[in-house]
Amino acid sequence: QVHLVESGGGLVQPGGSLRLSCAVSVMAFSTYTMNWFRQGPGKERELVATITRTGDSTNYADSVMGRFTISRDNAKSTVYLQMKGLKPEDTAVYYCNAERRPYRDGPDWYTAADYWGQGTQVTVSS
Repeated sequence: QVHLVESGGGLVQPGGSLRLSCAVSVMAFSTYTMNWFRQGPGKERELVATITRTGDSTNYADSVMGRFTISRDNAKSTVYLQMKGLKPEDTAVYYCNAERRPYRDGPDWYTAADYWGQGTQVTVSS
């Protein structure tokens, strides 16, 4: 059974920092692209950041570019989101997502998969 457990959320003042972690219990963690999404009050869920399987490439939403950094430790099956310069509009529930499209790596075939964590609340307020 696959589990994604986010942690590190909380209440922070504008301009502050938080580091979110997502511990993933899944076979072959390194075969998954990892994403952080968020859903603010009254808003649709949006993609915040993405990191490739090996961690050699990342992408960010324009709204967080230069303030947020996604990283991963494949040895620990964990993905992180370092958030700096937080703004009230960053207030949301943050979700970790493990995504895999079908692909072949030598003799090994990997099927599509999509898993989500339960979310962690981040509130930015003075």
